Amino acid sequence: MDVNAAVAAVAAVAGVCTGVIAMLAFRLSERERTRPLRNPQQTEQNLPPGVDTVLSVLRSSAVVLDESDAVLKASSAAYALGLVRGGRLAVEPMLKMARDTRRDGEIRQLELDLPRRNRPGRTDLLAVSARSAPLGARLVLLLVEDLTEARRIEAVRRDFVANVSHELKTPAGALSLLSEAVLDAAEDPEAVTRFAGRMQNEATRLTNLIQELIDLSRVQDNDMLSQAELVSVDELVTEAIDRCRQQADGKQITIASGGTADLSVWGNRGQLAAALGNLVENAVNYSPPHTRVAIAGSRASGPGRGQIEIAVTDQGLGIPETDRERVFERFYRVDPARSRATGGTGLGLAIVKHVAASHGGEVLVWSAEGEGSTFTLRLPEPGSARERHLAVQRDLDGLGGTLHEPAEFPESDDPENSEAERPAGAHPTRTNETAREVLP
Repeated sequence: MDVNAAVAAVAAVAGVCTGVIAMLAFRLSERERTRPLRNPQQTEQNLPPGVDTVLSVLRSSAVVLDESDAVLKASSAAYALGLVRGGRLAVEPMLKMARDTRRDGEIRQLELDLPRRNRPGRTDLLAVSARSAPLGARLVLLLVEDLTEARRIEAVRRDFVANVSHELKTPAGALSLLSEAVLDAAEDPEAVTRFAGRMQNEATRLTNLIQELIDLSRVQDNDMLSQAELVSVDELVTEAIDRCRQQADGKQITIASGGTADLSVWGNRGQLAAALGNLVENAVNYSPPHTRVAIAGSRASGPGRGQIEIAVTDQGLGIPETDRERVFERFYRVDPARSRATGGTGLGLAIVKHVAASHGGEVLVWSAEGEGSTFTLRLPEPGSARERHLAVQRDLDGLGGTLHEPAEFPESDDPENSEAERPAGAHPTRTNETAREVLP
């Protein structure tokens, strides 16, 4: 009896031990199953030595996919462009290209037009060029170039060449015809004098056009803030008035200045003076005789706080509403016949627009037919303008930046959210009461 009890006790202890061991084994199995893999297969998915460093200095957006098509690492630009979402490659054609490359090891390339993220109601597309290549035995590398700006510039240049050809052809053809007329009228001194005067006008028009083409090229291609300095608004106004004084006196137009004194902006003095001079010159050209043109500087209020405004107001015929947003286009003229009579080239306001944009500002227009127009050059105050330029330089120096894991970019931290609500489109229209106070 005692023997049987002992055997039963031993069996019970053995059963308990077996149960404990089984439970521990089950727990360890579950832990190993749920623990992130840290085996040789995981090691194979790490980037080869030096690849991370090389990719971080490329301007291209870089995405590295593992064997399951999950994003192993990607540059911050890839997240900003919306290529990567939730740790996966969000562009199906690129994903298919990567799978094909993983299958056969061939390098592939394609160009795509992608819808921009978080831009409801907008039809603009993002043009990209993607290239896939094998990276080791299991990884695939995608390099994506943003071609949107390059395509836009190409289209602008194409239109620009066509417009320039047309604009240069007109005075050149006129000079050719007038020279023939002078030869035919060699025996008529009065005709020669008349034709020579018209030739001089066409030559002046051609010279002005070429000079403004050169100015526009400089505005677009140069970093004007590389030679920036603190510029007095009063000095800019005085220079603009002196530039147009003779022309204004010929039409008996009074140029008056006012507004807030002792204002300054930070930028390229020559380009700012040229932009303001173009605005004043336009105001004089399109104003009837015996009227006034007002120039006033002030600190912006309301939504434009932290900026300096220089407004030029005339008492001309005004600009029709349908033309107000197009007046900043190159070679666009509201009234081509009147522009030809006043010697306009159609480039003055385009130069103003580019100067303002390069300084972190904008140019605004208010106009009413029969009442006149107000063009306002709005620029950041000196401190913010200089800081913005330095920030841009830091971004350029940083190039593509280091690669990041998907966990560093949660979907809620979408870098484009800050721009989603930002209104995009044409320049707003507004008036400037400070400038109008100078007028009677």
